[in-house]
Amino acid sequence: MTLLTQAVIFAAMKHDGALRKGTEIPYLVHPMEAAAIAASLTGDEELIAAAVLHDVIEDCGVSARELEERFGARVARLVFAESQISQGDPKASWEARKSRAVERLRSATREEKLIALCDKLSNMRAISRDYERYGEAVFFKFHQHDKRRHAWYYRSCLELLRDEWEDTDAWQELRDLVLSVFPSQQEEILSEKAV
Repeated sequence: MTLLTQAVIFAAMKHDGALRKGTEIPYLVHPMEAAAIAASLTGDEELIAAAVLHDVIEDCGVSARELEERFGARVARLVFAESQISQGDPKASWEARKSRAVERLRSATREEKLIALCDKLSNMRAISRDYERYGEAVFFKFHQHDKRRHAWYYRSCLELLRDEWEDTDAWQELRDLVLSVFPSQQEEILSEKAV
């Protein structure tokens, strides 16, 4: 069995029964979508496996040590880097957690940024679909209800991913979704090179 197949099975077991926030969509759809995005950017099986596993530490209580034993040090490091646990107290306020995530992304490796891009693009696809259907009410399913704070977060991530991934379809789709959902931010996103 390939490493990727093992990762998909592990993620499916760990996310079993979980749903996407405010929906009836199985949570597993998100890491599978992140893995599909990763596969469009690289043929590196460990990176794709890390994309499918990217939430198991944060959301399922899996330890980095268990991931390392099952999938190797590189996959465990990439998954840990994407988790909020690596950025301090996961029970901190939304503002504190997202500020730390943005700061971490500033010094992230290209590989870590790939996993972040896959995660953020999958999330923005979901937000965009829900935004078209429910409008501003979509933000009430999140802990942070202020659309402006989400705009800040996704705009920051977009800009910090730009240097490494701007020439990819994935980054360009992320940019287009951010502009669509947060239209008041268009000029800033297009003109800012660094956050």
